[in-house]
Amino acid sequence: MTGIIVALTALFAVDPALAHHPMGGATPTTFWHGLLSGFGHPVIGLDHLAAVIAVGCLAAAQRKGAMLAAGYVIATVVGAAAHIGEATVPNAEVFVALSVVALGLIVFRKAPLRRHVAFALFAAAGLINGYALGETIAGAERTPILAYFIGLAAIQIAIALAVMFGVRMLTTRASLQLLAMRVIGAFAVGAGAAILLQRYATGA
Repeated sequence: MTGIIVALTALFAVDPALAHHPMGGATPTTFWHGLLSGFGHPVIGLDHLAAVIAVGCLAAAQRKGAMLAAGYVIATVVGAAAHIGEATVPNAEVFVALSVVALGLIVFRKAPLRRHVAFALFAAAGLINGYALGETIAGAERTPILAYFIGLAAIQIAIALAVMFGVRMLTTRASLQLLAMRVIGAFAVGAGAAILLQRYATGA
């Protein structure tokens, strides 16, 4: 498993931010551009994708997992709105990376988190990931911002619930479920570690 994490870190370190910009880096100017940008950013940003997948995996062990996953998604929208509202979080990408690593490591736990702990973790991770995701829409007009929020929420809840139900479907196949969780955990740890490695290498 350590080998998987190292391999993933090396892969992501090539350019972990490589297409955090589905609109080519341009600020969305229409409803559809905002919607597509909202759909795209949590998917092509591997750190954000790893976070939402890990959230879905962790939610699978909770009785009201769908609500907890939705809480994470709502927190990302709140975080993005805070960025647009000119809130400032120094070194936000470092906090994003640390949150992704933390989510990945917790996936390896045998015992599920207590619900209130899971809620707090998802809220904190969602806020910081959302803050980083708000960068691309900052400065846009109200219509594309609204569309961005819709796309951002829709794609993340779809991914989180798909992962959650997928992991739950493997309950009767314990060995396969364990393997899936380990791969997801390694993916998250690798993605987060790659961001930290890149920042350290560039001295940012």
